[in-house]
Amino acid sequence: MKSAFTLVEVMMVAAIIAIIAAIAIPNILRVRVSANDAMAQSTLKAVAAALENYMVVKGFYPDSTDDLIGDTPPYLNKDYFAGTHAGFTYVATLSQYSYSVEASPVIEGQSGTTTLTMTTGGVVN
Repeated sequence: MKSAFTLVEVMMVAAIIAIIAAIAIPNILRVRVSANDAMAQSTLKAVAAALENYMVVKGFYPDSTDDLIGDTPPYLNKDYFAGTHAGFTYVATLSQYSYSVEASPVIEGQSGTTTLTMTTGGVVN
């Protein structure tokens, strides 16, 4: 006599797997959004540190983010202002005596929860 699973048993296993997936997938997506938010905050802090270091060395803030990357040695090793990085886009407003850097999620709620802004002195809003 052969032993095999019945259709009801297979359907029960499929239903259990579907229930587990329905619970797990939203949690996994939420973790990814939280990780993107944390990465955006970390990136803003790195950019602010680079801007502050530039100010200490040169006596004024750069006119362009290209000055942070193109200087030798570079104040930033990566150009965060070109394209998207970890679900966020970055825009800098620079003058000789102040700066503002904004990190905006590509799709609010899916790639990040909110727009973050770092202003002169490393203040996050």
